[in-house]
Amino acid sequence: MAVTDEAIEKIKGMIVSGALRPGDRLPKESELAADLGLSRNSLREAVRALSLIRILDVRQGDGTYVTSLDPQLLLEAMSFVVDFHRDDTVLEFLAVRRILEPAATAMAALRISEQQLDALGAQLDKLGTDPSVEELVACDLEFHRGIVQSSGNSVLCSLLDGLSGPTTRARSWRGLTQEDAVSRTLHEHRAILAALRDRDADAARSWATVHIASVEQWLRSSL
Repeated sequence: MAVTDEAIEKIKGMIVSGALRPGDRLPKESELAADLGLSRNSLREAVRALSLIRILDVRQGDGTYVTSLDPQLLLEAMSFVVDFHRDDTVLEFLAVRRILEPAATAMAALRISEQQLDALGAQLDKLGTDPSVEELVACDLEFHRGIVQSSGNSVLCSLLDGLSGPTTRARSWRGLTQEDAVSRTLHEHRAILAALRDRDADAARSWATVHIASVEQWLRSSL
């Protein structure tokens, strides 16, 4: 094991064991290096690496702290990695979204508030019947994000947020090349919202599946 990897594993072990908790400040570099049997240089590299993935927060002049370890914070790193996808893997991202998002939509049907439903409806009303592709894609992102947030599962919300990058590009391309894409998307959004208002988890799941699958099917035939 590389020295830096060993240092990362040792710090990770302290956090997992509870020796370091969210919000805790790490001991001074010299003390921690001695306690873990590491060189200060390898410890420094490990801290830098863990700060990049939001495990540690290095505050200049104050010290190094364990972050909140909130799922949304930790999964930001996944969003960064997803941005490096190749065009030929976008279908794989859509397939994962097709598994996760309908489940989140079904969960939201049982949890979403009337106020949240009204906000989603207002988004669609504001969009109108003849939006530009850019307006449609922006609304699509916010519409689904609002639904997933209503599922009450922060991990699921963060995962799907991280997956939205490559699929956004696909949605934009679809809007530019498929004649009925705008009308179909608006219809599917309304159907999803109606199922949520009815508190019908099965219908919400089904419409969300249809919505994502239609993008996936179109893209598959276009590549």
